[in-house]
Amino acid sequence: MALVWCEDSILSMLHRESIRMQIPFLRGFLLSRDVHHQPHRCRVVVAISLAMLLSVVGIGGGAGGDILRIPSASGQDTTLQSSPGLLDADQSGSGSSIPREIVTSTKTAATTGSAVEVPAELTELLKKGGVPRSIRELQLLEEQHRRVSQAAIPSTVSVQIGAAQGCGVVITGTGYVLTAAHVAMRPGKTAVITFSDGRKVMAKTLGMNRGVDAGLIRINAGQNGDRPWPHATLGSSEDLVPGMWCVATGHPGGYDPDRGVVTRVGRILIVRPDKLVTDCALIGGDSGGPLFDISGRLIGVHSRIGNDVSDNLHVPVDHYDFAWSRMADGVAWGFLPGFRPVLGVQGNKAEESARVVSVKEGSPADVAGLRADDIVEQFGEKQVTDFESLKAAVADTMPGERVPVWIKRGTSRLRLVVEIGRAD
Repeated sequence: MALVWCEDSILSMLHRESIRMQIPFLRGFLLSRDVHHQPHRCRVVVAISLAMLLSVVGIGGGAGGDILRIPSASGQDTTLQSSPGLLDADQSGSGSSIPREIVTSTKTAATTGSAVEVPAELTELLKKGGVPRSIRELQLLEEQHRRVSQAAIPSTVSVQIGAAQGCGVVITGTGYVLTAAHVAMRPGKTAVITFSDGRKVMAKTLGMNRGVDAGLIRINAGQNGDRPWPHATLGSSEDLVPGMWCVATGHPGGYDPDRGVVTRVGRILIVRPDKLVTDCALIGGDSGGPLFDISGRLIGVHSRIGNDVSDNLHVPVDHYDFAWSRMADGVAWGFLPGFRPVLGVQGNKAEESARVVSVKEGSPADVAGLRADDIVEQFGEKQVTDFESLKAAVADTMPGERVPVWIKRGTSRLRLVVEIGRAD
């Protein structure tokens, strides 16, 4: 399992001939394509090699020794409790927290959730964002990451809506799934949920706060008998600090049955009310997947990649907690920067129909075949009566979504399909 990131300086040291001679298994492995094309294997080598290297070159010390110079990183042992939530301009205090009776309780977390016990020797290290100070702590941290990863995998799911794929995390035995709003797209969509063991079940998208990219899905009832679904243990994002260790799971590049769920370890870089930033390496396909603290409790959901694959944004889990009622009721609100939908037409809101006044050249409407003076009568499943109702229908979509549009052109009624664009 991954323990530390592959810093250039560490890799350079491991490539030295004198070191490779003292750690024989590195001789072939460091030069193989796996190290460069499979980052998770590279991190395994670095973690193991560091421990071996310290003993080979005679560096040692007790728990108080400062022998490893790894960038500050740590995790925490979060207690399971209801968080006060986070107010935002769209909510103004409305909504309520996730009902505690449908969330994993502290009593059952050890057997049905993702939480794992943190060794006493690591408690202070993880709470304060410290670094391993001995080989013993390094080994304990590596083992903790392995345990968290194993516990997190069953609740990590693939989410497919049409041709689009993303991820999600099951948080209740009754099948509520947290994901990103841009993965869920809009309320009422049919989704296919794939568990780590390959089981596929049907689900429906519920509400979403697009302003922070938080979405909710529920697995359709009656697909698992009386058995609860594998689910994660909820943590809280309110007490997180930069430097804490975290574990990300997901399906990078999309679901692959031969590979399964991929886990990555990293550290929290930035903590803000509306987002978490970590250096867990994520790529397309991971969106909507879970972020866990080092005790195995859910602290966030993957939103989008920053300027680099190791600079990623996550939705703090407390956002779901506070807006639970609205999301469970299927309400969608807000816009995520970079995900504002665009059709590319202009109209006159004073008219009693959705007549197209002009079409922007090269826009989604232009590509789909809309023309000036066309009257839009239906957009997807929504009836359109005027230009304001057309704007509202477009606002309820996501970029990349293909929507059927019925128009009146002269005396003819036509059906077009438009692929929603993304605002600059």
